Amino acid sequence: MFARVPHPIPARMKGLNRAEICDTNFIDHVKSLGRGPDAGPQDSAPVLPGSALDAKGFRELFESQLISRHLDLMARVLRVQNKVFYTIGSSGHEGNAMVARATRHTDPAFLHYRSGGFMAERFRKLPGMDPVMDSALSFAASKDDPASGGRHKVWGSKPLWVLPQTSTIASHLPKALGTAMAVEAGKRLGHGLPIPDDSIAICSFGDASANHATAQTAFNAAAWSSFQKLPAPVLFVCEDNGIGISVKTPEGWIAESFRHRPGLDYFHADGLDLANGYADVQRAVEHCRRTRRPTFLHLRTTRLMGHAGTDFEIEWRALEELCAVEAGDPLLRSAQIAVESGLMDSEEVLALYEHTRKRCFEAAEAADQRPRLTSLQDVMTPLAPYTPEKVQAEANRADYRERRLQVFGSEAALPENQPPKHLAVQINQGLHELFCKYPESLLFGEDVAQKGGVYTVTKGLQKAFGPRRVFNTLLDETMILGMAQGFANMGLLPLPEIQYLAYLHNAVDQVRGEACSLQFFSNDQYRNPMLIRIAGLGYQKGFGGHFHNDNSITAIRDIPGLVVGCPTRGDDAAAMLRTLAALAKVDGRVCIFLEPIALYMTKDLHEAGDGQWLFPYPAPGQSIALGEGRVYGEGNDDLVIFSYGNGVPMSLRAARSIEQTQGWKVRVIDLRWLVPLNDAWIAEQAKGAKRIIVVDEGRHSAGVGEGVITALVEAGLGNLPLRRVTGADTYTPLAGAALLVLPGDADVVAAAVELG
Repeated sequence: MFARVPHPIPARMKGLNRAEICDTNFIDHVKSLGRGPDAGPQDSAPVLPGSALDAKGFRELFESQLISRHLDLMARVLRVQNKVFYTIGSSGHEGNAMVARATRHTDPAFLHYRSGGFMAERFRKLPGMDPVMDSALSFAASKDDPASGGRHKVWGSKPLWVLPQTSTIASHLPKALGTAMAVEAGKRLGHGLPIPDDSIAICSFGDASANHATAQTAFNAAAWSSFQKLPAPVLFVCEDNGIGISVKTPEGWIAESFRHRPGLDYFHADGLDLANGYADVQRAVEHCRRTRRPTFLHLRTTRLMGHAGTDFEIEWRALEELCAVEAGDPLLRSAQIAVESGLMDSEEVLALYEHTRKRCFEAAEAADQRPRLTSLQDVMTPLAPYTPEKVQAEANRADYRERRLQVFGSEAALPENQPPKHLAVQINQGLHELFCKYPESLLFGEDVAQKGGVYTVTKGLQKAFGPRRVFNTLLDETMILGMAQGFANMGLLPLPEIQYLAYLHNAVDQVRGEACSLQFFSNDQYRNPMLIRIAGLGYQKGFGGHFHNDNSITAIRDIPGLVVGCPTRGDDAAAMLRTLAALAKVDGRVCIFLEPIALYMTKDLHEAGDGQWLFPYPAPGQSIALGEGRVYGEGNDDLVIFSYGNGVPMSLRAARSIEQTQGWKVRVIDLRWLVPLNDAWIAEQAKGAKRIIVVDEGRHSAGVGEGVITALVEAGLGNLPLRRVTGADTYTPLAGAALLVLPGDADVVAAAVELG
């Protein structure tokens, strides 16, 4: 029994541990079953009359269920000995093994955390793999964990196409749908997929998570695609156990909510009964694969042993209710089928049960002896890979000249042979160039296709490259970023557009919690290469207010592994686009290109008509390395001004005034790269400076300027006279009042005067 293993439950947990009850229940139940018929079914015969599951399949599924259960029981015992570090279990959900059996190991899977049965069964798909040892290494946070390298307990496997993640509240649904859509898009483009053309994406989640806004985003987008007859072969598997931590799902809610939802094909299966449930699981899988339609599989499950090891349900849930739940343990039903069919007798079932227990504990003890992450470098290695020489070589690669000539029309029409242009035009030209260079690139978002974007930055792209590569999406930033991850999973290079920076904030977890975490939690086995374009920052005239003049980039400054570039002028924009695309292609990085709206059409710097903010287009072969800023007034040390975006031309105008009134020689630094900041380069530029001003058009709190100041202080330069000129900690109002909350030329000059 559970208490008789070599690692007994501490006395203080007696009477509270429902894991022990479930363990005892199973053993007592099996003993009560007797022998059953002497002759059981042959391997290829139905395990029970009328069942779609044959005897061999049932036995393997039962073994997978037992592995999942004993991993849970092992975790509860060894957690108190500090040998295991995760106790959210799969008990009661072991029926999801049927989904693994009915699908292929090349069907990408995005799994709920209660997927032990699924994983144990999917391990059968490839020879030589061990679900017990691999799982034990993950439970033990071992550096040898093949899924995450010890960074988290995740269900994942590169060869089995299970993408590791820590998604718990449905944040993985958009990328699962995106992956399904990417399979179809890849076929339409003639792109070689890494999986078979008829693959489906599998996504499991709980009934409570189905209510989350992110889940509803995915369901809506799936139905939206289905309504337009766009293939989206995703199998949504709702594992309905009737409760979310302690909040009960109203009985019948999932069926009522999804059974008649347009565009989602609904199936129900009993996950508590392998013999009866398997046919319905098969039907759902086959339907999804054949029709290429979004399919919703409502899988009946239960939850045993609480939400996690720290959840003592007996303290808040009636004992009678707990006993009723435990009586519905799917392993009890599986044992009964095994014995009543004659496939196994009770002694064989108990022997298998105890053998599986021994196997799981031995694996856990062995995993405890394996090395763990012991240094910061070990932890961070897969987070943000960067191979500068390879990235630079890719950014400067220029072997697509013929395609450029086809797209631009002639040698004279190539952008580098045109007169100097402003920012919007050169971003547009840079995007055309990237599409010539990378046939696998896609650009999508709101209004980007026929209209060419709100500011015409994507004008002509759809005409040049077709609607399969440049297309509009539904108005849902969460789904736009979910689609981007799906396309990246299939080897494409997505360039999603978020129309305004303010629109990112409701969807930023798709970057923070999903896209940027994949390399970290998969030990760099999976990557989400993408280049996200976002129009933003302040000073836009005639079309203002908070949502179109959002100057807050704080939400993206602290995302681990993210790269953020912000161009100020057109030539820099084109060169930075090359580097960002190369970072995505070579190192799998998630990149954001933050485009200052107010500078899109800017042509002049000091006076109207001076044309000093127009620049020649950089020919292919020229790029700007990550972290490399631009310096105006090299060698001038009386005052050094650090800035980015709109702050750069502002600082240049202020510098001319300061030079005229103060007689100082002023140097202006354009950071260009905002995440990560190049602290060493910033400190180098500040050495020898007599005064420093940091001009940050973002808000006073948590802006880029704070990062610049920190870099200076940590380099021992904090004693220099310095000032910070920033926006106010407020939302941006409409019309001229916007300039009251944003820094201006006069504010920079005033700061210089204060420095004296």
